Amino acid sequence: MFTGIVQGVATAARITAQPGLRQIVLQCPPGFTAGLQVGASVAVDGCCLTVTAVDGDAAYFDVMQQTLSLTTLGALHEGGRVNVERSFTAGAEVGGHILSGHVDTTATLAALRTPENNRVLRFAVPAPWMRYVFPKGFIAVNGASLTVAECRREPDGSGWFEVWLIPETLRMTTFGDKAVGDAVHLEIDRQTQVIVDTVERVLAERLGQGG
Repeated sequence: MFTGIVQGVATAARITAQPGLRQIVLQCPPGFTAGLQVGASVAVDGCCLTVTAVDGDAAYFDVMQQTLSLTTLGALHEGGRVNVERSFTAGAEVGGHILSGHVDTTATLAALRTPENNRVLRFAVPAPWMRYVFPKGFIAVNGASLTVAECRREPDGSGWFEVWLIPETLRMTTFGDKAVGDAVHLEIDRQTQVIVDTVERVLAERLGQGG
């Protein structure tokens, strides 16, 4: 499990194709791998990966084909930068919100604005995931726990939402690198999903009984 507080940016030092998977070697921020054990979980752009080896500040991961096809990790190239966070331990401060590291879908950066000391990103979200996005609600974008500032849902179930980022967030993440058209990972808040799905199911049952 993760908190959505990105601990730094890692660089893909080497990517090697192997049968059914790719081995990705990330050069991590200084100190990030201290005490990191083989078998531990690391969120890489919000995608939970298992550490297969550690060598100094480098962490090794084997990424299976399904993960490569469903996430942006399939397009990661050597020199590419990703957000990283180690799994949290019992008693640790949760500054964001609880994340599983399971990517629900990808969104596209549709627009960006740069008011003074801020960066506003607007993401286009496919159906049916916009049903779980609400103003002031939590959402994880590339592993970062962010608060939705504004959003809009379209009749077809798609839509968009905006987040405002301060300089510290830009410094600690890759969001300053993003350009319009780039894809990002989304993980929706599980509590929100449960509430929305439950309400929709109850309403559907009641309407069905009334009919």
